[in-house]
Amino acid sequence: MKVVDARELVKRFGDFVAVDRVSLDIEAGSVFGFLGPNGAGKTTMIRLLCGLLVPEEGQATVLGFDLRRQTDRIKERIGYMSQRFSLYADLTVRQNLEFYAGVYNIPRARRRARLEYALRIADLQADAGRLTATLPGGVRQRLALGAAILHEPQIVFLDEPTAGVDPVNRRLFWDLIDQLRHAGTTVFVTTHYMDEAENCDRLVLIYSGRKIAEASPRALVDEVLAGAMFEAAGAPPDTIVRQLAGQAGVQSAQVFGLAARVLLDRGPDPAGDLARRLRAAGLPGLQIRPVRPTLEDAFIRLIELEDERIRAAGGRTR
Repeated sequence: MKVVDARELVKRFGDFVAVDRVSLDIEAGSVFGFLGPNGAGKTTMIRLLCGLLVPEEGQATVLGFDLRRQTDRIKERIGYMSQRFSLYADLTVRQNLEFYAGVYNIPRARRRARLEYALRIADLQADAGRLTATLPGGVRQRLALGAAILHEPQIVFLDEPTAGVDPVNRRLFWDLIDQLRHAGTTVFVTTHYMDEAENCDRLVLIYSGRKIAEASPRALVDEVLAGAMFEAAGAPPDTIVRQLAGQAGVQSAQVFGLAARVLLDRGPDPAGDLARRLRAAGLPGLQIRPVRPTLEDAFIRLIELEDERIRAAGGRTR
């Protein structure tokens, strides 16, 4: 069952096109990832779907309600956690949740149970009496998620919820997302962390306001990087890249730490092919090892291709 059906959404701010004809289908009970660099249009898209911004063009329904005409019905049934922490620092954890229970008009007969549920799922039962101002950043984010799910929303929209959060609390936060998925809640999450994106059931990659790819994380890698990938080390990686980039049969060559990561067309002996190319470029005897392409590799490759398309059309990249 589709809970979001968006078609050709456009959002402009003056002459700047923040979202450029983006279409989405989101299935109930899934974790849907919206991946892209800073400034790609992720926050604008999430605010459109929450009914906080109005698109200039396109149509969409969220939970069957029209995005333009029924925004109040949508807002009643969704949870939204913005990038900016918006709870009250001078209240305790429990007081913040009690305040939001009132905002959501949760009946008093159910309020206590919903508060305990939010404390439990956010792993905040031991911190219920603490002032929010004293909480570390990762714990604050868990509190914000608890507040966003108090009213049992069918979809939760999370805008870069772990930005600036330490690795331990990032892992804990994604454990909470997994619990929501198993409970049947649809989660729409924006991120620019590749390891987080791999936890999603389905991903959209957005760049310069445009959707440039959509698939499951593994399918995305397999579809975009269908060749043979190697790392070559033993010479300055920028030199290796400069010598190989643009050659026929070389799909991509990128600096990757102290090595160069090279994607070749598949053939009977791609490792031997790469060694011959390097010798011909005056770079013999380099260490070559096969590597499994990652989501980060696919993301970089897709951005390369999109930049090439934009330049060919006479445009400018962001």
